[in-house]
Amino acid sequence: MRTSLLLSVCIASCVWSLSACDNTQEADPVQAQPPAEGLASPEDYPADAEAGKVALRRLTQTQFQNTITDLVGDEIVVPQLAEPDLEIGGLLSVGASGATMSARGVESLEDIAFAVAEQALANDAVRARLVTCQPSGPGDEECAREFVQTMGRRAWRRPLDDEEVDRLVTLAGNAAERLDDFYGGVEAVLAALLQSPNFIFRVEIGVEDSGQRRFTDHELATRLSFFLWNTTPDDVLLAAADEGKLSTDEGLLEQAERLLESPRARQGMRNFFTEHLKLYELNRLIKDPTIFEHYNAQLGDDAREETLSLLEHVVFDAQSDWRDVMTTRETFVNPNLAALYKIPSPTTEGFGLVELPADGQRAGLMGHASFLNAHAHPVSSSATLRGMAVRTILLCQEIPPPPVNVDTSIPEPSGEAPTLRERVAEHLENPSCAGCHSLTDPIGLGLENFDGVGRWRDLDNDYPIDPSGDLDGTFFDTPIELGAALRNHPDFGPCMVRTLARYATGRVEAFEERNIMHVLEERFEVHGYRVKPLILELVMSPLFRRPGEPK
Repeated sequence: MRTSLLLSVCIASCVWSLSACDNTQEADPVQAQPPAEGLASPEDYPADAEAGKVALRRLTQTQFQNTITDLVGDEIVVPQLAEPDLEIGGLLSVGASGATMSARGVESLEDIAFAVAEQALANDAVRARLVTCQPSGPGDEECAREFVQTMGRRAWRRPLDDEEVDRLVTLAGNAAERLDDFYGGVEAVLAALLQSPNFIFRVEIGVEDSGQRRFTDHELATRLSFFLWNTTPDDVLLAAADEGKLSTDEGLLEQAERLLESPRARQGMRNFFTEHLKLYELNRLIKDPTIFEHYNAQLGDDAREETLSLLEHVVFDAQSDWRDVMTTRETFVNPNLAALYKIPSPTTEGFGLVELPADGQRAGLMGHASFLNAHAHPVSSSATLRGMAVRTILLCQEIPPPPVNVDTSIPEPSGEAPTLRERVAEHLENPSCAGCHSLTDPIGLGLENFDGVGRWRDLDNDYPIDPSGDLDGTFFDTPIELGAALRNHPDFGPCMVRTLARYATGRVEAFEERNIMHVLEERFEVHGYRVKPLILELVMSPLFRRPGEPK
């Protein structure tokens, strides 16, 4: 059936028409409301801060999967897009603002759209959910129009205008007539909706209003839902946008609090931490099993789940100080990780909350197998990779890439330099290496007691390991003390604010917005460094609500 529909889909001209992205529906102007109790007021932010430029954001692979599942149901198998995600500013969600669609990507999207539509209309339960009217025959235009308006609004995250509706109804009619099947026409429309730039790209570019730019209510609904749930808006949020409620402080805060209290917010935050901490790198974790006897095919998945479970607990259950993730003795392990950590397992299967030994040297995020595995080599640990991760991921500092043609390898163990610390010291004698490695390696050496898979060890090539060092003037003798130094580092809290803001807005903050960022950093401190209040502060801030000029 697909071949016979291709011409009809193209004639409908709704698949890749750039004009369809001009989302300029009118909405009520922003109404000033009293600030919510405990949150910053509009007067706390600089009025003259120029908003950064905005761009269309392509759905990430995860958002694409989540959105289609929410539209048609989890009975449907959703193939993966051919287009890979792009990382910018440390996040895939920022890279989405710079991602495009290649010819191969468009072909992949077309294949997926038809595969999803065919599955959906062939499944009686799914079809009944999607098409709520009873067609009188193949050419029932009224029923087709109802489907177009309902599914189009959900798929494109806004109401369709009359021209868009008419075009899709015509497509449905042409396909139904050719196939002598009403649902064949619906299938063609669903495939067309999922191929449109209005679906694959998030249109959040704002409109002109009295000389200033503002997001429409439906743009704010999309922005809020993908930030907190990492998927398309639900019917309640779309209804609030239809009524213009998101243009008010009260209405936007009400929906933000509703989404944040939903169990789906936990999945949304898991996605944030997966991007922030590069936990997706564990999907392809490879270690040499002849060197690391505790490595197994499940280690990457288990390590990621430990970290995500702890962070979910800190944000939603304990609602504790974010900085404590660097020092807490609490974590979640299953039997596989318990064996790696040399502790009793709290469960016979699955994950359970444990308190790590008070006299041990494993605590906090840097004692997690996720961090220790992801920032190490397949055959060894790496002081450079671990130190680089601390600097760039946890402190948001920039480390320049090595000069071209510079040998970055560490010398092999020798009688004069048996341990990594001594080999690094030799490496740092090269002036072209010392500048950057002096920033990273002393930190990473503080974690040398953990091997390439995160197993504790006291010796390196039969020589005692020295984990001492300093982090920007704070000296430490053990991994525990390194975690404490990082917890109290002046850049640790602000880095969380900056990363979360980039994730929410899909862009790197503009220089002109630095004062807004400073306010958010202060508010994070006021709230005891708890993440949930920070999320609400960010949603209600000009950084989230004020668009700059489109790129």
